[in-house]
Amino acid sequence: MSPNERTRVLVVDDSALMRKLIPAILSRDPAIEVVGTAMDGSFALKKIEELRPDVVTLDLEMPRMDGMETLRLIMRAAPMPVILLSTPPKEGADFTLKALAMGAVDFIAKPLNAASGNLDSIAEALAEKIKIAKRAAVRKLPLNPAREEDPARTRKVPRAALPAKRVVAIGISTGGPNALQYLLPQLPAELSAAIVIVQHMPEGFTEMFARRLDDSSQLVVQEAKSGDLLLAGRVLLCPGNRHIMVRHMPRGDMVVLSDAPHVNGHRPSADILFQSVAQEFGGSAIGLLMTGMGEDGAEGLGAIRAAAGVTVAQSEDTCVVAGMPRAAIVKGYAGKIIPLDGIASFLVSQCGTDRLAPEKPEKAEADDKDKFDKRTVSPLRS
Repeated sequence: MSPNERTRVLVVDDSALMRKLIPAILSRDPAIEVVGTAMDGSFALKKIEELRPDVVTLDLEMPRMDGMETLRLIMRAAPMPVILLSTPPKEGADFTLKALAMGAVDFIAKPLNAASGNLDSIAEALAEKIKIAKRAAVRKLPLNPAREEDPARTRKVPRAALPAKRVVAIGISTGGPNALQYLLPQLPAELSAAIVIVQHMPEGFTEMFARRLDDSSQLVVQEAKSGDLLLAGRVLLCPGNRHIMVRHMPRGDMVVLSDAPHVNGHRPSADILFQSVAQEFGGSAIGLLMTGMGEDGAEGLGAIRAAAGVTVAQSEDTCVVAGMPRAAIVKGYAGKIIPLDGIASFLVSQCGTDRLAPEKPEKAEADDKDKFDKRTVSPLRS
């Protein structure tokens, strides 16, 4: 590979040890060239102007100018792909999600023992994210009418716990947090469908992400637990490092979680969710593949299409990374190709709405959830 084809990276971190270790692990990949390092945001901005890197890796916790302020200035002055190096989720989830909303392409959590010099566990993933980021489209989302109008629109509307008439399964990855925070607030509280989401995100971050989505949406958004019922107006986000499937059970349609092996390099995998939705719901299912790298979800979307369900791919020009929807489109599995700003209205047209009822969905319906959490459910095969 010629030097001109390599991904040129600037590493920004206040730790002298990290400024040695991160370039060292990235140098193992011949497709990556670390062109410089910076100890804080002020130096980073000067190095960006001087070196013109393709991608910046950015530590969020730094003295003088921290990562959040640095990112804000990068996106204002010269938007470029930024990969965040986040602290572990207990401390860093909220800041990481805010930084993604500000325009960062992706993130990776530093291992707990990073201070002792062990970054081997993230070396391969970081290199892959950097190479993906070079090709990512750093774009500003279209104006979200659900956010710009009366804030009262996003208050939860009390409603009864009604069974879902349809199930919408969403597979999404790189660029997903912003895309979902754009999409979900546009859906009405009385939507008659349940939504189940596989977002490629590490363990520990999905609970906070679900809360952020719930705060901005009229729908009820929760991190999923085994035994959660598929209710109209409820959105269930798969926890990181687990698979999610849907099942018809005696007390209602529900989700179950699994610790089965990774599929397509992912756990959770959109293919696992989509295959279960195709098998259990057939023609009443809607499969939606959105922004993300790789091919996870393409074959599962094909299973939904073969079962007479509705299949949708986000249009490539509105994706941060178009790999996942493109894979389904090329294989002929996407019945509809819709830009991000048209997906909400399409879902409403397909799913319809219910009349409002006087009670909010209860969380206490899953008295027997523990028995699902304690067993391992084998993934479906198409």
